[in-house]
Amino acid sequence: MILLDTDHFSVLADGRHAKHAQLVERLGSAADPVLIPVISVAEQFRAWLAQVRRLRDVKKQIYPYDRLIRLIATLGEWDIAPWSEAAAHEFARLRQARIRIGTQDLKIASIALANDALLLSANLRDFQRVPGLRVEDWLYG
Repeated sequence: MILLDTDHFSVLADGRHAKHAQLVERLGSAADPVLIPVISVAEQFRAWLAQVRRLRDVKKQIYPYDRLIRLIATLGEWDIAPWSEAAAHEFARLRQARIRIGTQDLKIASIALANDALLLSANLRDFQRVPGLRVEDWLYG
């Protein structure tokens, strides 16, 4: 299994991104199924909804709402890796081990560990702190 961190998923969702075609091609040749951690999904929703809340002019809210609609449509094409008992157990174990990365990243790492998945992320600096986590950067690495 391959899991996409939010940065890799964002590139896939944005066909205009300079790295989009390269990532699509590489994922297309992967033998393992590719999923999006539910934590990354939540991050995407929070980001677009936060942008809507910041904009007082309702006409300026059109773009972030449009992006939210495109996000929902894009997510319909993907399988989502859930937050499970096994992931919650890994999260507790990593917290006990005092792994110091952000909570959302630690949750994503926990899902990857619970599923013995390869995590794709441009945030190697943080994720490489997690013992046993397989992580690669297919955008810039």
